[in-house]
Amino acid sequence: MLSSDQNQHNHQQHSHLKVLGSGLLGLILTIGIARFCYTTLLPAMQQEAGLSDLAGGYLATINYIGYMCGALIAATVGSLKTKDFLYRAGLITAVVTTSAMAATDNLYIWAVLRFFSGLSSATGMLISAGLIMNWLIRHGHRTELGIHYAGAGLGIIVSGIAAEMMFGYLDWREQWFALGIIGALIAIPAWRWLPRPDTSHQTVSGQKLQDNPPTRRWMILLGIMYFCAGYAYVVSATFLVAIVEAQPALQGDGQIVWIFVGLSATPAVILWDRIARNLGELNALLIAFLIQIVGIILPALNDNFWIVLLSAVLYGGSFIGIVSLVLAMAGRFYPTKPAKLMGKLTLLYGIAQIGAPAIAGIIADNGGSYADSLYIAAAISVLGAGMILVMQGLKKREQASPEGQST
Repeated sequence: MLSSDQNQHNHQQHSHLKVLGSGLLGLILTIGIARFCYTTLLPAMQQEAGLSDLAGGYLATINYIGYMCGALIAATVGSLKTKDFLYRAGLITAVVTTSAMAATDNLYIWAVLRFFSGLSSATGMLISAGLIMNWLIRHGHRTELGIHYAGAGLGIIVSGIAAEMMFGYLDWREQWFALGIIGALIAIPAWRWLPRPDTSHQTVSGQKLQDNPPTRRWMILLGIMYFCAGYAYVVSATFLVAIVEAQPALQGDGQIVWIFVGLSATPAVILWDRIARNLGELNALLIAFLIQIVGIILPALNDNFWIVLLSAVLYGGSFIGIVSLVLAMAGRFYPTKPAKLMGKLTLLYGIAQIGAPAIAGIIADNGGSYADSLYIAAAISVLGAGMILVMQGLKKREQASPEGQST
Protein backbone atom coordinates (compact mmCIF):
# COMPACT_ATOMS: atom_id res chain seq x y z
CA MET A 1 0.00 0.00 0.00
CA LEU A 2 1.10 3.54 -0.66
CA SER A 3 1.96 5.75 2.30
CA SER A 4 0.06 8.97 2.92
CA ASP A 5 3.14 10.95 1.76
CA GLN A 6 3.27 8.96 -1.48
CA ASN A 7 -0.45 9.46 -2.01
CA GLN A 8 -0.06 13.19 -1.44
CA HIS A 9 2.89 13.32 -3.83
CA ASN A 10 0.94 11.43 -6.51
CA HIS A 11 -2.03 13.74 -5.99
CA GLN A 12 0.20 16.80 -6.36
CA GLN A 13 1.77 15.41 -9.55
CA HIS A 14 -1.67 14.61 -10.93
CA SER A 15 -2.87 18.15 -10.13
CA HIS A 16 0.30 19.59 -11.67
CA LEU A 17 -0.26 17.71 -14.93
CA LYS A 18 -3.94 18.67 -15.07
CA VAL A 19 -3.16 22.37 -14.56
CA LEU A 20 -0.50 22.33 -17.29
CA GLY A 21 -2.86 20.29 -19.47
CA SER A 22 -5.66 22.82 -19.04
CA GLY A 23 -3.40 25.61 -20.27
CA LEU A 24 -2.10 23.52 -23.15
CA LEU A 25 -5.62 22.65 -24.32
CA GLY A 26 -6.75 26.24 -23.81
CA LEU A 27 -3.99 27.39 -26.16
CA ILE A 28 -4.89 24.77 -28.76
CA LEU A 29 -8.39 26.28 -28.76
CA THR A 30 -7.77 30.01 -28.37
CA ILE A 31 -4.55 30.23 -30.41
CA GLY A 32 -4.43 27.15 -32.63
CA ILE A 33 -8.07 27.17 -33.69
CA ALA A 34 -9.54 30.62 -32.95
CA ARG A 35 -6.41 32.38 -34.26
CA PHE A 36 -4.36 30.17 -36.58
CA CYS A 37 -7.13 28.42 -38.49
CA TYR A 38 -7.58 31.77 -40.27
CA THR A 39 -4.08 31.29 -41.69
CA THR A 40 -4.92 27.80 -42.99
CA LEU A 41 -8.34 28.81 -44.36
CA LEU A 42 -7.23 32.10 -45.93
CA PRO A 43 -6.45 30.58 -49.38
CA ALA A 44 -9.87 28.84 -49.45
CA MET A 45 -11.64 32.06 -48.45
CA GLN A 46 -9.79 33.92 -51.19
CA GLN A 47 -10.67 31.34 -53.84
CA GLU A 48 -14.23 30.47 -52.81
CA ALA A 49 -15.52 33.56 -50.96
CA GLY A 50 -13.74 36.22 -53.01
CA LEU A 51 -11.63 37.59 -50.14
CA SER A 52 -8.94 39.93 -51.53
CA ASP A 53 -5.33 40.25 -50.32
CA LEU A 54 -6.16 43.67 -48.90
CA ALA A 55 -9.30 42.48 -47.06
CA GLY A 56 -7.40 39.43 -45.80
CA GLY A 57 -4.73 41.70 -44.34
CA TYR A 58 -7.32 43.94 -42.70
CA LEU A 59 -9.12 40.98 -41.10
CA ALA A 60 -5.81 39.82 -39.66
CA THR A 61 -5.15 43.33 -38.36
CA ILE A 62 -8.59 43.48 -36.70
CA ASN A 63 -7.90 40.13 -35.07
CA TYR A 64 -4.73 41.60 -33.55
CA ILE A 65 -6.61 44.69 -32.40
CA GLY A 66 -8.85 42.32 -30.46
CA TYR A 67 -5.77 40.54 -29.15
CA MET A 68 -4.26 43.83 -28.03
CA CYS A 69 -7.49 44.82 -26.27
CA GLY A 70 -7.29 41.48 -24.47
CA ALA A 71 -3.69 42.23 -23.51
CA LEU A 72 -4.82 45.61 -22.16
CA ILE A 73 -7.41 43.87 -20.01
CA ALA A 74 -4.76 41.40 -18.76
CA ALA A 75 -2.44 44.32 -17.94
CA THR A 76 -5.05 46.26 -15.96
CA VAL A 77 -7.16 43.64 -14.18
CA GLY A 78 -5.58 42.67 -10.88
CA SER A 79 -8.14 40.29 -9.38
CA LEU A 80 -7.31 36.63 -9.88
CA LYS A 81 -11.01 35.76 -9.65
CA THR A 82 -11.84 38.21 -12.43
CA LYS A 83 -9.03 36.80 -14.57
CA ASP A 84 -10.36 33.29 -13.98
CA PHE A 85 -13.80 34.44 -15.18
CA LEU A 86 -12.28 36.12 -18.26
CA TYR A 87 -10.29 33.02 -19.19
CA ARG A 88 -13.38 30.82 -19.06
CA ALA A 89 -15.36 33.39 -21.04
CA GLY A 90 -12.52 33.35 -23.58
CA LEU A 91 -12.92 29.59 -24.09
CA ILE A 92 -16.60 30.05 -24.95
CA THR A 93 -15.85 33.05 -27.17
CA ALA A 94 -13.22 31.09 -29.13
CA VAL A 95 -15.73 28.35 -29.95
CA VAL A 96 -18.54 30.76 -30.88
CA THR A 97 -16.44 33.08 -33.07
CA THR A 98 -14.86 30.15 -34.94
CA SER A 99 -18.20 28.46 -35.68
CA ALA A 100 -19.92 31.73 -36.60
CA MET A 101 -17.42 32.47 -39.40
CA ALA A 102 -19.32 29.84 -41.39
CA ALA A 103 -22.66 31.61 -40.99
CA THR A 104 -21.92 34.62 -43.22
CA ASP A 105 -19.77 36.01 -46.02
CA ASN A 106 -20.26 39.60 -44.86
CA LEU A 107 -16.87 41.26 -44.42
CA TYR A 108 -18.06 43.50 -41.58
CA ILE A 109 -19.46 40.59 -39.57
CA TRP A 110 -16.24 38.68 -40.19
CA ALA A 111 -14.36 41.68 -38.81
CA VAL A 112 -16.43 41.64 -35.61
CA LEU A 113 -15.90 37.89 -35.20
CA ARG A 114 -12.15 38.17 -35.78
CA PHE A 115 -11.98 40.96 -33.20
CA PHE A 116 -13.60 38.82 -30.50
CA SER A 117 -11.52 35.86 -31.61
CA GLY A 118 -8.48 38.03 -30.89
CA LEU A 119 -9.85 38.79 -27.43
CA SER A 120 -10.17 35.07 -26.74
CA SER A 121 -6.61 34.46 -27.94
CA ALA A 122 -5.32 36.90 -25.33
CA THR A 123 -7.15 35.03 -22.56
CA GLY A 124 -5.40 31.81 -23.56
CA MET A 125 -1.98 33.32 -24.18
CA LEU A 126 -1.82 35.70 -21.23
CA ILE A 127 -4.54 35.34 -18.64
CA SER A 128 -4.35 31.54 -18.42
CA ALA A 129 -0.53 31.77 -18.43
CA GLY A 130 -0.72 34.18 -15.48
CA LEU A 131 -3.14 31.91 -13.59
CA ILE A 132 -0.93 28.88 -14.24
CA MET A 133 2.28 30.73 -13.29
CA ASN A 134 0.63 31.85 -10.06
CA TRP A 135 -0.42 28.24 -9.32
CA LEU A 136 3.09 26.91 -10.06
CA ILE A 137 4.72 29.47 -7.75
CA ARG A 138 2.24 28.80 -4.95
CA HIS A 139 2.72 25.03 -5.15
CA GLY A 140 6.52 25.06 -5.38
CA HIS A 141 6.86 23.85 -8.98
CA ARG A 142 9.45 25.01 -11.51
CA THR A 143 8.28 28.36 -12.91
CA GLU A 144 8.58 27.49 -16.59
CA LEU A 145 5.81 27.75 -19.17
CA GLY A 146 7.27 25.54 -21.90
CA ILE A 147 4.64 22.81 -21.56
CA HIS A 148 1.88 25.42 -21.42
CA TYR A 149 3.03 27.15 -24.59
CA ALA A 150 3.47 23.82 -26.36
CA GLY A 151 -0.29 24.22 -26.83
CA ALA A 152 0.34 26.93 -29.41
CA GLY A 153 2.45 24.57 -31.50
CA LEU A 154 -0.04 21.74 -31.08
CA GLY A 155 -2.78 24.17 -32.10
CA ILE A 156 -0.92 24.91 -35.32
CA ILE A 157 -0.67 21.17 -35.98
CA VAL A 158 -4.39 20.69 -35.27
CA SER A 159 -5.41 23.57 -37.55
CA GLY A 160 -3.03 22.43 -40.31
CA ILE A 161 -3.97 18.74 -40.22
CA ALA A 162 -7.68 19.59 -40.04
CA ALA A 163 -7.38 21.89 -43.08
CA GLU A 164 -5.38 19.27 -45.00
CA MET A 165 -7.94 16.52 -44.24
CA MET A 166 -10.92 18.73 -45.11
CA PHE A 167 -9.44 20.08 -48.36
CA GLY A 168 -11.41 18.85 -51.34
CA TYR A 169 -14.20 17.46 -49.16
CA LEU A 170 -15.59 20.51 -47.38
CA ASP A 171 -16.00 24.07 -48.60
CA TRP A 172 -14.72 27.03 -46.62
CA ARG A 173 -17.96 27.35 -44.58
CA GLU A 174 -17.99 23.70 -43.59
CA GLN A 175 -14.33 23.86 -42.59
CA TRP A 176 -14.96 26.77 -40.20
CA PHE A 177 -17.92 24.94 -38.65
CA ALA A 178 -15.98 21.68 -38.28
CA LEU A 179 -13.17 23.51 -36.49
CA GLY A 180 -15.76 25.05 -34.18
CA ILE A 181 -16.96 21.56 -33.20
CA ILE A 182 -13.38 20.43 -32.54
CA GLY A 183 -12.89 23.55 -30.42
CA ALA A 184 -16.00 22.82 -28.35
CA LEU A 185 -14.68 19.34 -27.49
CA ILE A 186 -11.30 20.79 -26.44
CA ALA A 187 -12.94 23.49 -24.29
CA ILE A 188 -14.44 20.95 -21.85
CA PRO A 189 -11.20 19.66 -20.24
CA ALA A 190 -9.56 23.09 -20.63
CA TRP A 191 -12.34 24.47 -18.41
CA ARG A 192 -12.55 21.60 -15.89
CA TRP A 193 -8.84 20.98 -15.23
CA LEU A 194 -7.93 24.53 -14.18
CA PRO A 195 -8.73 25.02 -10.46
CA ARG A 196 -10.26 28.22 -9.17
CA PRO A 197 -7.44 30.59 -8.12
CA ASP A 198 -6.07 30.95 -4.60
CA THR A 199 -6.16 34.66 -3.67
CA SER A 200 -3.91 34.50 -0.58
CA HIS A 201 -0.48 36.18 -0.59
CA GLN A 202 1.57 33.13 0.31
CA THR A 203 2.53 29.74 -1.07
CA VAL A 204 1.07 26.47 0.20
CA SER A 205 4.25 26.06 2.29
CA GLY A 206 3.59 29.41 4.00
CA GLN A 207 6.24 31.45 2.16
CA LYS A 208 5.19 35.03 1.33
CA LEU A 209 4.91 35.97 -2.35
CA GLN A 210 7.05 39.00 -3.20
CA ASP A 211 7.58 40.84 -6.47
CA ASN A 212 11.13 41.40 -7.77
CA PRO A 213 10.89 43.88 -10.67
CA PRO A 214 13.90 44.84 -12.87
CA THR A 215 15.16 48.39 -13.34
CA ARG A 216 13.26 50.85 -15.52
CA ARG A 217 15.97 51.02 -18.20
CA TRP A 218 16.09 47.25 -18.48
CA MET A 219 12.29 47.11 -18.79
CA ILE A 220 12.32 49.66 -21.64
CA LEU A 221 14.84 47.57 -23.57
CA LEU A 222 12.78 44.43 -22.91
CA GLY A 223 9.72 46.21 -24.29
CA ILE A 224 11.50 47.33 -27.48
CA MET A 225 12.87 43.83 -28.00
CA TYR A 226 9.42 42.27 -27.62
CA PHE A 227 7.91 44.83 -30.02
CA CYS A 228 10.45 43.72 -32.62
CA ALA A 229 9.61 40.08 -31.92
CA GLY A 230 5.91 40.81 -32.49
CA TYR A 231 6.48 42.42 -35.88
CA ALA A 232 8.88 39.72 -37.03
CA TYR A 233 6.56 36.94 -35.95
CA VAL A 234 3.27 38.12 -37.40
CA VAL A 235 4.08 38.41 -41.10
CA SER A 236 4.90 34.72 -41.39
CA ALA A 237 2.13 33.74 -38.95
CA THR A 238 -0.52 35.42 -41.10
CA PHE A 239 0.71 34.86 -44.63
CA LEU A 240 2.99 31.80 -44.63
CA VAL A 241 0.43 29.50 -46.25
CA ALA A 242 -0.50 32.17 -48.81
CA ILE A 243 3.21 32.85 -49.50
CA VAL A 244 3.83 29.16 -50.25
CA GLU A 245 0.68 28.76 -52.36
CA ALA A 246 1.55 31.87 -54.41
CA GLN A 247 4.74 30.23 -55.68
CA PRO A 248 4.04 27.98 -58.70
CA ALA A 249 6.56 25.36 -57.61
CA LEU A 250 4.91 25.00 -54.20
CA GLN A 251 1.18 25.10 -54.95
CA GLY A 252 -0.63 22.55 -52.80
CA ASP A 253 2.15 22.44 -50.17
CA GLY A 254 0.99 25.34 -47.99
CA GLN A 255 -0.81 23.27 -45.34
CA ILE A 256 2.09 20.80 -45.11
CA VAL A 257 4.54 23.64 -44.50
CA TRP A 258 2.20 25.08 -41.85
CA ILE A 259 1.97 21.72 -40.07
CA PHE A 260 5.77 21.67 -39.85
CA VAL A 261 5.67 25.07 -38.12
CA GLY A 262 3.57 23.43 -35.41
CA LEU A 263 5.65 20.26 -35.30
CA SER A 264 8.71 22.41 -34.65
CA ALA A 265 7.04 24.75 -32.14
CA THR A 266 5.54 22.03 -29.94
CA PRO A 267 8.74 20.45 -28.53
CA ALA A 268 10.79 23.63 -28.98
CA VAL A 269 9.22 25.48 -26.04
CA ILE A 270 10.31 22.74 -23.64
CA LEU A 271 13.78 22.73 -25.22
CA TRP A 272 14.06 26.52 -24.79
CA ASP A 273 13.33 26.10 -21.06
CA ARG A 274 16.35 23.77 -20.84
CA ILE A 275 18.56 26.09 -22.89
CA ALA A 276 17.62 29.03 -20.63
CA ARG A 277 18.39 26.91 -17.56
CA ASN A 278 21.88 26.11 -18.87
CA LEU A 279 22.87 29.32 -20.72
CA GLY A 280 20.67 31.99 -19.09
CA GLU A 281 17.45 33.56 -20.35
CA LEU A 282 19.05 36.38 -22.36
CA ASN A 283 21.47 34.07 -24.15
CA ALA A 284 18.59 31.74 -24.99
CA LEU A 285 16.56 34.69 -26.30
CA LEU A 286 19.46 35.88 -28.47
CA ILE A 287 19.84 32.43 -30.03
CA ALA A 288 16.09 32.29 -30.65
CA PHE A 289 16.14 35.67 -32.41
CA LEU A 290 19.02 34.65 -34.67
CA ILE A 291 17.23 31.43 -35.65
CA GLN A 292 14.02 33.39 -36.29
CA ILE A 293 15.83 35.78 -38.66
CA VAL A 294 17.02 32.86 -40.79
CA GLY A 295 13.60 31.20 -40.68
CA ILE A 296 11.77 34.35 -41.79
CA ILE A 297 14.00 35.23 -44.72
CA LEU A 298 14.55 31.81 -46.33
CA PRO A 299 11.25 31.72 -48.32
CA ALA A 300 12.14 35.09 -49.84
CA LEU A 301 15.47 33.76 -51.06
CA ASN A 302 14.49 30.38 -52.48
CA ASP A 303 11.22 28.65 -53.41
CA ASN A 304 12.65 25.11 -53.15
CA PHE A 305 10.27 22.95 -51.11
CA TRP A 306 12.95 21.71 -48.72
CA ILE A 307 14.27 25.22 -48.13
CA VAL A 308 10.76 26.45 -47.30
CA LEU A 309 10.23 23.43 -45.03
CA LEU A 310 13.47 24.27 -43.21
CA SER A 311 12.21 27.84 -42.88
CA ALA A 312 8.98 26.58 -41.29
CA VAL A 313 10.92 24.48 -38.77
CA LEU A 314 13.29 27.31 -37.82
CA TYR A 315 10.47 29.87 -37.62
CA GLY A 316 8.14 27.62 -35.61
CA GLY A 317 10.88 26.59 -33.22
CA SER A 318 12.03 30.15 -32.55
CA PHE A 319 8.99 32.44 -32.36
CA ILE A 320 7.24 30.38 -29.69
CA GLY A 321 10.49 30.14 -27.71
CA ILE A 322 10.77 33.93 -27.64
CA VAL A 323 7.19 34.28 -26.40
CA SER A 324 7.54 31.56 -23.78
CA LEU A 325 10.87 32.84 -22.41
CA VAL A 326 9.77 36.49 -22.22
CA LEU A 327 6.39 35.83 -20.60
CA ALA A 328 7.83 33.34 -18.11
CA MET A 329 10.45 35.96 -17.19
CA ALA A 330 7.67 38.50 -16.68
CA GLY A 331 5.79 36.11 -14.41
CA ARG A 332 8.84 35.57 -12.21
CA PHE A 333 9.34 39.33 -11.83
CA TYR A 334 5.79 39.70 -10.47
CA PRO A 335 4.65 36.41 -8.85
CA THR A 336 1.72 38.12 -7.06
CA LYS A 337 0.24 39.35 -10.36
CA PRO A 338 2.12 37.67 -13.21
CA ALA A 339 -0.40 38.43 -15.96
CA LYS A 340 -0.11 42.21 -15.49
CA LEU A 341 3.44 42.52 -16.86
CA MET A 342 2.69 39.79 -19.40
CA GLY A 343 -0.18 41.95 -20.61
CA LYS A 344 1.89 45.14 -20.79
CA LEU A 345 4.60 43.42 -22.83
CA THR A 346 2.00 41.86 -25.09
CA LEU A 347 0.51 45.29 -25.75
CA LEU A 348 3.83 46.17 -27.39
CA TYR A 349 3.88 42.82 -29.17
CA GLY A 350 0.28 43.48 -30.26
CA ILE A 351 0.91 47.02 -31.53
CA ALA A 352 3.52 45.58 -33.87
CA GLN A 353 1.08 42.88 -34.98
CA ILE A 354 -1.65 45.39 -35.81
CA GLY A 355 0.45 47.26 -38.37
CA ALA A 356 2.44 44.43 -39.94
CA PRO A 357 -0.38 42.39 -41.62
CA ALA A 358 -2.01 45.53 -43.02
CA ILE A 359 1.35 46.73 -44.41
CA ALA A 360 1.96 43.29 -45.95
CA GLY A 361 -1.52 43.29 -47.50
CA ILE A 362 -1.05 46.79 -48.95
CA ILE A 363 2.35 45.85 -50.43
CA ALA A 364 0.88 42.69 -52.03
CA ASP A 365 -2.22 44.54 -53.27
CA ASN A 366 -0.09 47.21 -54.96
CA GLY A 367 1.99 44.89 -57.11
CA GLY A 368 4.60 43.90 -54.54
CA SER A 369 5.08 40.48 -53.02
CA TYR A 370 4.95 38.94 -49.59
CA ALA A 371 8.73 38.46 -49.89
CA ASP A 372 9.17 42.23 -49.48
CA SER A 373 7.37 42.00 -46.13
CA LEU A 374 9.63 39.12 -45.07
CA TYR A 375 12.74 41.27 -45.67
CA ILE A 376 11.23 44.02 -43.49
CA ALA A 377 10.34 41.50 -40.76
CA ALA A 378 13.87 40.04 -40.78
CA ALA A 379 15.43 43.52 -40.49
CA ILE A 380 13.24 44.36 -37.50
CA SER A 381 14.17 41.02 -35.92
CA VAL A 382 17.85 42.03 -36.23
CA LEU A 383 17.01 45.18 -34.24
CA GLY A 384 15.40 42.99 -31.56
CA ALA A 385 18.55 40.87 -31.31
CA GLY A 386 20.54 44.08 -30.86
CA MET A 387 18.33 45.05 -27.91
CA ILE A 388 19.19 41.77 -26.20
CA LEU A 389 22.92 42.54 -26.50
CA VAL A 390 22.32 45.96 -24.91
CA MET A 391 20.25 44.31 -22.15
CA GLN A 392 23.09 41.89 -21.41
CA GLY A 393 25.57 44.75 -21.13
CA LEU A 394 23.25 46.76 -18.89
CA LYS A 395 22.63 43.76 -16.64
CA LYS A 396 26.35 43.17 -16.21
CA ARG A 397 26.97 46.85 -15.33
CA GLU A 398 24.08 46.90 -12.85
CA GLN A 399 25.30 43.73 -11.17
CA ALA A 400 28.84 45.09 -10.95
CA SER A 401 27.82 48.42 -9.32
CA PRO A 402 26.62 48.79 -5.71
CA GLU A 403 23.74 51.00 -6.97
CA GLY A 404 22.67 48.35 -9.48
CA GLN A 405 22.70 45.66 -6.80
CA SER A 406 20.33 47.66 -4.65
CA THR A 407 17.73 48.29 -7.40
